[in-house]
Amino acid sequence: MSNIWHDISPKRISPADFVAVVEISKGSKKKYELDKETGLIILDRVLHTSTHYPANYGFIPRTYGDDLDPLDVLVLCSEPLEPLILVRCYPIGVISMIDSGRNDEKIIAIPYSDPTYNSYHDISELPRHIFDEMSHFFRVYKALEGKETAVNEISGHEEAERIIAAALDNYVENFCK
Repeated sequence: MSNIWHDISPKRISPADFVAVVEISKGSKKKYELDKETGLIILDRVLHTSTHYPANYGFIPRTYGDDLDPLDVLVLCSEPLEPLILVRCYPIGVISMIDSGRNDEKIIAIPYSDPTYNSYHDISELPRHIFDEMSHFFRVYKALEGKETAVNEISGHEEAERIIAAALDNYVENFCK
C-alpha cells in the first residue's frame, strides 16, 4: 500500500514549490489527519467549538516537524478542496505556534492554479483579516477541549521556506537512513 507522506517523489517537494496533501476542507469542523501507518486519513474528532477551518488544511509530504508530524499547511484557495487532494503550492508565510509544549508551525500556501490568490507572494500582501481569522482560529479551536495553544508570530515567505527546508532535512534524518 502506498503512503502519501513517504512515497511521493522528493523532486516534487522543495521549500519554494511543493505538493500539499489536503486533509480538511475549508469551512469544515471535521478534524481529519494522516493515519501514519496506512497513509490514509482518519477522523481525529469533530471540533468542540463553533469555529471552522478558515482555509484548506493539510500537510507537506516528506517533512517532519518538531511536533513529530508532517509539517502543517493552510492552502488559501477560492474553493474548498476535498480531503486527499494533491495541490501544487508555494509558501507565502507561516504562523508559528506552540501546541502541547511543542513547536507547531502552520505554513500558509497558495495554489499555483488559483487565479484569485496566485498573485500574492508574501503574507504581508494579503488583506489583514485573512490572517487575523487564521490566527484567531488557532488560538481558540481547542479551548473547549481544555487544551491550550499559543500563536507566537506570523512571518513571511522567507521564514516559511526556512522552516520547510529544516522539516525536509529532519525527514531525511529520521526516515531515510
